[in-house]
Amino acid sequence: MNQTSSAPKQSILIVDDTPANLQLLGEMLKEHNYHIRMARSGTLAIQAAQHEPPDLLLLDIAMPEMDGYEVCARFKADSRLREIPVIFISALSEPVDKVRAFGIGGVDYLTKPFHASEVVARVRTQLDLQRQRRELQEQVLQLRELANLRDNLTHMIVHDLRSPLSGIMGGLELLEMNAQNMSEMDRKCLSMARSASHTLAEMFNTLLDVTRLETNQMPLNLAPANLPEVVRHGIMLLGAPALARCDINTETGVPIVCDQALLVRVTTNLVSNAIKFSPEHARVRVEVATEQDHAIVQVIDLGPGIPAQYHAHVFEKFGQVELRRAHQKASVGLGLAFCKLAVEAHKGQIGLESAEGKGSTFWFKLPLQASAPTDSSGTP
Repeated sequence: MNQTSSAPKQSILIVDDTPANLQLLGEMLKEHNYHIRMARSGTLAIQAAQHEPPDLLLLDIAMPEMDGYEVCARFKADSRLREIPVIFISALSEPVDKVRAFGIGGVDYLTKPFHASEVVARVRTQLDLQRQRRELQEQVLQLRELANLRDNLTHMIVHDLRSPLSGIMGGLELLEMNAQNMSEMDRKCLSMARSASHTLAEMFNTLLDVTRLETNQMPLNLAPANLPEVVRHGIMLLGAPALARCDINTETGVPIVCDQALLVRVTTNLVSNAIKFSPEHARVRVEVATEQDHAIVQVIDLGPGIPAQYHAHVFEKFGQVELRRAHQKASVGLGLAFCKLAVEAHKGQIGLESAEGKGSTFWFKLPLQASAPTDSSGTP
């Protein structure tokens, strides 16, 4: 199907040192409403393309001074020209290094003598692919812009909600100070309201921190630390009931350089998730060890396990996993997304090993402290 007259013509630059070949190819393609430009040398082709980049390059291999391979390499080295598809041209009698041609960026090749139907088909295919790539790139840019707008809006809303939430929490604290005059039911309701308000505040803070980590706007307060102590502190913050359900097995000294507050929160998130999704009274095992030049923390539970198809999504914001128990879906919220970003900010890795009915192991690795930390001037 020919291009409609209302659509902008796609531009093809034909490069060949033989005028007859230029004329023949030009006539074949003009019939299909392409805008044809011609150059009789590689130097002229590069100049023409830099002035006005074409949509496609038909490039003869055997040319004097600068052959087609070098011309293609020059195109691929230019940021404005590197995305232009290159179809090489050669005669049947000429030796063609196809590995080299494709290795430097060629996408197809034509042989002389030319067959009009083959030329048009190969050209149309590459132009269609080029158009689709550009459309996809535009869609990706649009999606990124929308994601940025969404995140900015979320950040603004959450930031604005923190003030009235602080007022609610303050009012609940004042009520709790006078709770002795309340009925037992009223005190329970007040306690639930305070607990819910604190949970909401933690969610707000986590969402803001996730956004800051995603945009590299959260500076790390790095300092030498002993990883087992950091992990134990994170578990202790969960309180006596959670501590009673944990079996902790750590090496005595695992030196790292980290933001201790962030890693405490990572530990708290992973352990609280393990307890939440485990059967009642089931034990959760926490292990800290060294592995070559890394420290590794593992949180191992006896929960329902996570099907393999959900492993890639558990660290996404508001990701959901399907639990084996009654096939119910449970949101993993922002906690695991925060853990992933916090660990990666420390140049570490985080992951999951799990199978249905066999529990889950969440782990993260951090670089061991190789030497004494230095200040900004490089002085130990």
